[in-house]
Amino acid sequence: MSNMIPQPPFLSARDVHKTYALEQRRLEVLRGVSLDVHRGEFLALRGASGAGKSTLLHLLGGLDTPDEGEIRFEGRDLACYRDADLCRMRNRQVGFIFQAYHLMPDLDALENVALAARMARVAPGEALAKGRHLLERVGLGDRMNHRPTELSGGEQQRVAIARALVNDPALVLADEPTGNLDSVTGEGIIRLLCDLRAERDATLIIATHDARVAEAAPRVVELVDGSIDGTAVQGRAGPEFRIDA
Repeated sequence: MSNMIPQPPFLSARDVHKTYALEQRRLEVLRGVSLDVHRGEFLALRGASGAGKSTLLHLLGGLDTPDEGEIRFEGRDLACYRDADLCRMRNRQVGFIFQAYHLMPDLDALENVALAARMARVAPGEALAKGRHLLERVGLGDRMNHRPTELSGGEQQRVAIARALVNDPALVLADEPTGNLDSVTGEGIIRLLCDLRAERDATLIIATHDARVAEAAPRVVELVDGSIDGTAVQGRAGPEFRIDA
């Protein structure tokens, strides 16, 4: 009989509620969401626009706080973090990939990626070296010195992926990473994310409304009107993922 103490989930949400005030009304976005995510897991968070996917990602990554309930990262309630500690945690342990990319327009691709490392107090030379390695890994070795306006949407998303991974985060959160891309480019981005997650054994959560993207994940959580409707389990992930043309 085993005496091992069960480990808490790597990331969890417990009865999370979130409401926003919009002019004369209140918009209830999340309504009692509970979710456990284990270390190294690849999960797709699926739902229509407005279902609460982005809000939940922001809460899980510590970018926002719930009105009720709690978010725990490695067993610790994020509400217990001091502001400085929360910023440090986000910078070093969480990689965000946004649908709108959010690249610095006056910096080139390498500078955008290296900046995230410099904010984690990585030495300048090491930050640039890590940035070059990741940009080569995402297929942008010949585009490092181009600014965002000189890059296609797919290339900008690849820069955003490299930036998210430069500090070797344990958790990667991707919000509709293919939403602004054509289907072929989007498929390439998902393959890349699957490969990089497997290589680094990172925990990956992708918010999407695209059923084909969700098929890449072994586990799917469905959000409907701010609540979890159910889960689906079977899919393909990592280097084995393929989408037929």
